[in-house]
Amino acid sequence: QVQLVESGGGLVHPGGSLRLSCVASGFTFSSYAMRWYRQAPGKERKFVAAITSAGGILNYIDSVKGRFTISRDNAKNTVYLQMDSLKPEDTAVYYCNALSGRETYWGQGTQVTVSS
Repeated sequence: QVQLVESGGGLVHPGGSLRLSCVASGFTFSSYAMRWYRQAPGKERKFVAAITSAGGILNYIDSVKGRFTISRDNAKNTVYLQMDSLKPEDTAVYYCNALSGRETYWGQGTQVTVSS
């Protein structure tokens, strides 16, 4: 049974930090590229960051470059998203996604709220 379980979301003040985690099971994690997406209220789900299966290539949307860092630990079947200097516009449900060819899996999401 494939599972992606996100955690680490919460309420944080502007300028604060959070670290999201996504633990995978039920598939060969080290063979999948991993991505983070987010969906703000009333908006479409959008790509945030990606990392290749071996962790060698990273990609980010412009609005989070220099503030967010994606990483993975294949020994722990876990992908992370370190989020620093958070802004109110980062408020969204954050989802992790696993991708290999035509196979893709999604987690259930974790809420991140940035507010004073």
